[in-house]
Amino acid sequence: MTASTATFVLPGEVLPKECLPIRSNSTTPLRLGPGLQHTPPSAISTVLAGSLCIDAKKNAMWVENHTGRYIPQTHDVVLAIVHHSSTDFYHCAITPHTAFAQLPQLAFEGATKKSRPQLVSGSLIYARIVSASKYMDPELACYNLSTGKSEGMGELIGGMVFDVSLGMARRLLLKKQKEEGGLVVLEEIAKKVAFEVAVGRNGRVWVKAGGVNETLAVGTALQETDREGLGWEEQEQLVKRLSRQL
Repeated sequence: MTASTATFVLPGEVLPKECLPIRSNSTTPLRLGPGLQHTPPSAISTVLAGSLCIDAKKNAMWVENHTGRYIPQTHDVVLAIVHHSSTDFYHCAITPHTAFAQLPQLAFEGATKKSRPQLVSGSLIYARIVSASKYMDPELACYNLSTGKSEGMGELIGGMVFDVSLGMARRLLLKKQKEEGGLVVLEEIAKKVAFEVAVGRNGRVWVKAGGVNETLAVGTALQETDREGLGWEEQEQLVKRLSRQL
């Protein structure tokens, strides 16, 4: 069973040992993605219904859920909206159905009490989940905890936000979108239009291009590719059609 083949699982299932990936490198620890949890000492169980996917090369496994609700997972990058602030935190909405995530007001690259960003209700941020559990509200940070650099995270100004499925969001975050995710849509659009994009694992994509029409074209291409399950050639044709309308 690899990333290209999967089996359907239900919440609460304990995975048998034969379902675990065979390590290609004994020094690489097993990485659990969304939909899975580890119960000491060695049990791995599912918390989502969906397709169990395994990437043996990366010694990783996760549950692919295209239509279900997003459940915050540590290390995920997300697009969140500031709801309100308190003395030390911004309280942010990741999804309409989850508790507000806490973003420390100093959790930005180089932030001090004098230089920290002044976010307001409705501000859009790109952040990473640094802790998440069913017992505590998620905590966010807008910088890499290892390097101290923002790496593109922080407040997103302008642009538009488009909703996609959780599966599409995961595919867009792959380093090799074409080979591993079957996506060429952004690569093809980049030949026609200059744009910026930030993808949240919570099924939100921020797009900012030179104008409203260009931004809408990029977002529409992503949503249609997702909704219709388009292949490479169909994605290329879609981009050609949309670019003629610009």
